[in-house]
Amino acid sequence: MARIGFVGLGNMGGPMARNLARAGHAVTGFDIVPEALARAAAAGVTPAGSAAEAARGAEFVLTMLPAGEQVRDAWLGTGGMAAASDPGAVLVDCSTIDVATAREVAAAVGRPMLDAPVSGGVMGAEAATLTFMVGGPADAFARAEPILRAMGRNVLHCGEAGAGQAAKTCNNMVLAATMIVTCEAFVLAEKLGLSHQALFDVMSRSSGQSWSLSTYCPVPGPVPASPANRDYRPGFAAALMAKDLGLAQEAARAAGVETPLGAQALALYRRFLEQGGAEADFSGIIRMLRGGG
Repeated sequence: MARIGFVGLGNMGGPMARNLARAGHAVTGFDIVPEALARAAAAGVTPAGSAAEAARGAEFVLTMLPAGEQVRDAWLGTGGMAAASDPGAVLVDCSTIDVATAREVAAAVGRPMLDAPVSGGVMGAEAATLTFMVGGPADAFARAEPILRAMGRNVLHCGEAGAGQAAKTCNNMVLAATMIVTCEAFVLAEKLGLSHQALFDVMSRSSGQSWSLSTYCPVPGPVPASPANRDYRPGFAAALMAKDLGLAQEAARAAGVETPLGAQALALYRRFLEQGGAEADFSGIIRMLRGGG
């Protein structure tokens, strides 16, 4: 059993902390939203009065926060987590943020730190089937891997600090573009009189196969667990996908790389957000592509 501090108990962090507690770890958590803290407490997480209190005395300290600004502040600023955590603790940030901030924070905390963003959305967090893409020192990764495996199915060491964020950025750019073209295919099939099931049966057995199709099919029916069967309740919200695509474009500009499909995917998701799709699952962009807003 490990002593774990967990800060950020929202839609992703809450289930992740709960799975750590279910695995037998002693988890102390904090969130600025009282309701989130109460839900975590009901699931076996010991509530803390601050981020620093959650970090103090823990062998592993994890954060799951909305953006780089919050991550920097939690560890290095008013959150006080770096100063409060034990010198021997392994620090892990599971947020999805820009590569530059991940590297900056890792360099400034003064002890081993991992950037470990996840893929799998709320469903993966609930089911403990997330994929962790991890950057940071190999010895810290070896210590943290059993902890991460209590929350995920795949735990992959991608390289030094920032490599996890780089992998997440590239992966989600592919995911967004693949989802959009999958949605376009279903919209075209509808106009051509082809049923959703028929198109799914063909694509899932041929060269059109993808995760966006087989796991997250954007139309109701073929994949019962997909958000399309729940009126596109997330899942992975379109606003978060737009955020990740923005990070990908920032990274591409910094690296001097052209990513025209990634840029177009960002433009389409921003348009979907402007039409009221921010809280819908990112697969709900099919509604906009149909012309229904």
